[in-house]
Order: sequence, then C-alpha cells, then structure tokens
Amino acid sequence: MYDIIGDIHGYCSKLKALLTKLDYTQTDGIWKHTDRKVIFVGDFIDRGPEIRETLQLVKGMVSNGQALAVMGNHEYNAIAFATQRVGGGYLRSHSAVHQKQHRATLDQFANYPDEWSLYLDWFRTLPLFLDLEQLRVVHACWDASHIEWLKSKNFVTLHDELLFASHQKGSLAYEVINDTLKGKEFNIPEKDVWFDKDGHARTTNRIKWWVDPGSNYFGEFLFNCPQALRSEIIPEDLKFNIYPKDAPPVFFGHYWLEDQFPVVQSANVICLDYSVAKNGFLVAYRWSGEELIDNKHFVFVE
Repeated sequence: MYDIIGDIHGYCSKLKALLTKLDYTQTDGIWKHTDRKVIFVGDFIDRGPEIRETLQLVKGMVSNGQALAVMGNHEYNAIAFATQRVGGGYLRSHSAVHQKQHRATLDQFANYPDEWSLYLDWFRTLPLFLDLEQLRVVHACWDASHIEWLKSKNFVTLHDELLFASHQKGSLAYEVINDTLKGKEFNIPEKDVWFDKDGHARTTNRIKWWVDPGSNYFGEFLFNCPQALRSEIIPEDLKFNIYPKDAPPVFFGHYWLEDQFPVVQSANVICLDYSVAKNGFLVAYRWSGEELIDNKHFVFVE
C-alpha cells in the first residue's frame, strides 16, 4: 500500500496538492494516510522555489513513519559539494557550473546554515535503494550486480568510506554510485553532440537499462537520442546488465520525461520523473500489491 512519488525539486506546493489528491491529510504538521505510506525517490532539492518547505515536509513524514525515501543524485551532489577533500578543496568542486546547479538551494538556506547542516546529515541516512521483495525503489538505475555489491559491503547508506571512494574515477565505487544515482551512459559520436535542458553540450546519453540492446535501434535504447542515431542498429558488442522482465517492479525518477501523460516504461519498469521543474507533472504511482503495473494507477498534478 505505497504511493511512490517522483522527483520534487523544491516544488512543495505541488507536493501538497499531490498528497491531497492521494487522500493524505495534515495532522500535527505531518502528512498522513489512514492505511498507506509514501515512498520518495529522491531529488528533493535544487531548482524550485520551496526547497526548505519540501525538506521539512518530506523529513517530517519519514521521521514519523509515514514515508520512506531513497537518496537522489542531487542529495549526493550536495553532500559532496559540502565535504572537503583531505588535501584541500571539495569532493564536488565549487565551479561556476556546480554553483549554478545548487544556487536555488544555497540561496534558500543562506540564512539557515545550521538547518542546512542538519539536512546534509539527514541525507547521509537515506538508503541508496529499497528492496521490499514485492517492489524495488532506486533513484536512477537498478543494476543487480551493483546492488549486491552495495549489500555485501554494508553500503546501504552513504558511509564516508563510500562517499570518498565514489569520487575516485575508475574505481568500482565510482561506477556503482554513478550508475545507481545518475544512470548508465553511452558515449555517442562527437558529430551527434546535443544540448541538455541547461544548455550543456553532451556527447553521452543515458541508457534505458531495461531495454535489450540486441537487434535493437538506438532510438529505443537511449534517452534524448539524437535524430541521426535513432534508426541505427546498436553494436552487437554492447553488453550490460538488463533489468529482468520477471523481476519485481522497480520504481525510479531522474530522467526528466516529457510525455503528455505518465506511462509505464515496461511491464515492471516505472519512471516517476515528469519534469516538475520544467512545467511538467509531479507524479505518483499508487501501488497496492499488484504484480501487473497499469497506467491507471498514476496520479499527478501539473
């Protein structure tokens, strides 16, 4: 009996509208339902105008047993932005690009540094994934080998050891965290460069990690696939862990989908990020134990 909610990015008014539509009510400052709970897929911060309010609401629900939540890449980046390296500087540089990405959060907490520090500590307690047997939740990508590695190392949350190791390019920790929180990527030819929502030139594309690349086209396999690549066959030597069709349903966010209405990506693959920070929808999937996922269980607000 879970209502899984996509990336919020500081749009608390829309979150309240969605919770109301899902029949949650506020009691003693905490949003509650008589017999359901929320699962948040991460990315509470950056971009939107109500980041403090969003964190107050989400953390309040989690702390009072009314919700579960996983870490998003924006929470991970915020921790790294605030964590100093041993030799000086920060794990996530304070470059103009990174400051721009965090600007809305930094501005809204400018007069509340102690409060922001407490939220950074709370981010570290958020699990990197949830495996609830009948369903799974992760921010960007469920790769079975990565999840098993995290479990084997007891890296369910972002311990300092994992945080620092994940900033060493080429390490397994770097690959696992980047895939899990930011998604798998494929390097496209330089001639097919494209520009993302922030105007940055990209020569990599995120992979639809549930699509078998065998005998398929790039247009079916890549997010934001350049027009020139859409009808090209994927090379046979491209291999990675595909999410099995007989695995429990997996819910995630991250990908800034811009469909007219929320739709299931695959029979057991459900993305809940529909670009709320880009005039899109804030989306939930109302899951009640069903094995067969159905579009009719999406609930959303504009």
